[in-house]
Formats: sequence, C-alpha cells, structure tokens
Amino acid sequence: MKLHEHQAKELLSRYGIPTPKGQVATTPQEARRIAQELGVPVVLKAQVHAGGRGKGGGIKLAATPQEAEVAAGQILGRPLVTPQTGPEGKPVSKLLVEEQVAAKRELYLGVVIDNALGRPLLMASEAGGVEIEEVAARSPEKIHRIVVDPALGLQAYQARQAAFATNLGAHLRLATAIMAGLYRLFWEKSCSLAEINPLVETGDGRLLALDAKVNFDDNALFRHADIAALRDMEQEDPLEVQAQALGINNYVKLSGNIGCVVNGAGLAMATMDAIKLCGGDPANFLDIGTVNSVERVVNSFKLLAADPQVKAILINIFGGMARVDIIAQGIVDAHRQMEIEVPVVVRLAGTNVEAGEQILQEAGLPLLRAYDFGEAARMAAEAARGEAK
Repeated sequence: MKLHEHQAKELLSRYGIPTPKGQVATTPQEARRIAQELGVPVVLKAQVHAGGRGKGGGIKLAATPQEAEVAAGQILGRPLVTPQTGPEGKPVSKLLVEEQVAAKRELYLGVVIDNALGRPLLMASEAGGVEIEEVAARSPEKIHRIVVDPALGLQAYQARQAAFATNLGAHLRLATAIMAGLYRLFWEKSCSLAEINPLVETGDGRLLALDAKVNFDDNALFRHADIAALRDMEQEDPLEVQAQALGINNYVKLSGNIGCVVNGAGLAMATMDAIKLCGGDPANFLDIGTVNSVERVVNSFKLLAADPQVKAILINIFGGMARVDIIAQGIVDAHRQMEIEVPVVVRLAGTNVEAGEQILQEAGLPLLRAYDFGEAARMAAEAARGEAK
C-alpha cells in the first residue's frame, strides 16, 4: 500500500523528522487561502501515487496567493500523466501547498528490506533529488549502505557513520535523529519502503524532508488499522481493487490481452514468460494460490470478464495441494453463472486430474484443451489473435 506525500510527511513528523510547512487543498480557493496563511512563496504538488510529477506538470511554483489559486486550477480535477503512470494518468483531487525551500544541497535517505540478506538496509547518499536507481546504476559508490540487525535496530554509531559518509557532520545531532526516526517508522509501521528524497540542507542551517515516499507491506496492514485507513483507492487500478474485494490478493493488472488464472506465483511468472515467447501478451498476473475453493476460480473469471482488454483466457493449473477436480468445477460453475465471450484454454495436471477431466467432459463446455505447458501458451496466443481452432 502506498501513501500520498502529505500523508507520508505527517508520519515523518510524528517520528521527529522536520518537514516544510504546508497544508492540503482540494480546491483552488483553498490553495489561495493556504498560501495566504503561509505568507511566503509556495509550491503546489499534485498528490498522486506516482513519481515524475514535475515532468507531467504536477508541480508548480507560486509567488502570491493569486498565483497559487491559478496554478491549483491548472492541476486539480485533471489526470496527471507522468513517466510512471502510463498514458491514462492518475486523477488529481488533492494538492499539497507548501512553503518554497531554498536548498543548499540535496541528499537521499531510505530504508528498505535487503532481500538477499533478509534484513533492513539503511541507504544514504549525497546524490539526492534524482531516482536512487539512477544513482545506483551510474555511481554506486555514492550510496552508503548500512545493514541493520532487526533484533538490535539502527545503532547510534551506524547513524553517525551514515552522517559522516554524506558530509552531514555539521548537523550530526539532527542528521542522526532523522535517520533514527526514519528507521523507527519503517520498523514500527511494517513498511516495505521509507524514503526521503530529497533531504535538503537549507542556507539557514535546517535539514528538511522535502519529499517523502512511504509504502507498506499489505500482509501486515491487519496490525495497523490507522495506516489501512489512509488507503486511497482512487489511485489504484479498479480491477486490482475489485480483485481484493473478491478475495484474490495476488492479482496485478498488465497491458496485454490474455487473461491468466494460475496456481502458484512461480508458475504464474513462467506462464507469462511462455505467453510472451509464443507472441502473446498477458493481461494480468493472477495466482489463485493453493486454496481449494470453487468460489476462488469463479471470482477469477468474474475479474477477467470485467477486463475489456482480455481477448482470451488461459487456465494453467499444476495441482499439488490444489486439487484439479475443484478447479474444474470452478470452471464449469463460472460458465454457468456468466457469459464467457472469449476463448478459454485449459491445461490441467496434478492431483485428481482424472476427476477434473471427467467434470469438464460431462459439462460439454466449448473449451480449448491443452495437455502440456508449451501447447497451452501457444493456443492462448493464437486464440487472442483470433486464430483458435
């Protein structure tokens, strides 16, 4: 789960991390009022779940309250298209109106999980203000990395090391406090990412989190009702929201036209690769898991039927703990409950496959049957192109 910048900064403030003065506006008139209250030149930032806002026109400067009102009218109520949103963009219903800050220099701070080590990783760099992936690719030596023992937490000496490595010795006390607060936020709120980019040093000696990004582990949200309440479903893909409502948590919308229903994340990834190798394009990642549930299969069909891009469906099941007969019954029930207007390719293997085959044969559905992985991917690609036999 992602937060808007203003929500992330509110969390940072709770953990003692200084941020610029600002408020949220939902109308141009509110933007004018906030700018007037701040009494200084302001920056208006579109609140969307995407980076690259400046490139898309989602960040504007205003020297007066009147300019702030005009700028807000140019951003609010319109989709913002950035390099990270795709051509459809993201709706803008809120703006963060903040004081303009003259930065002496820009730095980067972030905490993530190092999957190779299975531990939190604090990253600090003097190369702030740009995507950290770019810095890692071009100048990896500019990123100072500190592995944190989760049993001990971030130690004071580690924060001091990061501060000196990024030439923050003149602000040692504040810099280490910011690092400690960022790590506590990451750990206590079950984050997958807590990032300040940039952390700016101002001419008057302040350190401020000028921009922030905080993402959360969805599997831990049941422990954090306060965080779950901040979710903005307007910023999420409607089909992904529908998938969660249907109990399908492992669904990601993609840009292709072959709907996939697979059991197991690894097999789902391999299925998408096979489809691409056969000249097709997957419309989604969908792992129904190992839950033996007819309803889960039916709901998967409901989800794919709601996607206008889907021109064919591939059911690729390799049953271990998942029983093939239950999957087959789900396919039959889905066809009974709704109109499936696209070709459906079915490949079943594994536990109770004979019983599953019998269920499908007795139902007499117009399915395209495949009996190995490669054949299934090829048939799905052909079906999406209108070449099904």
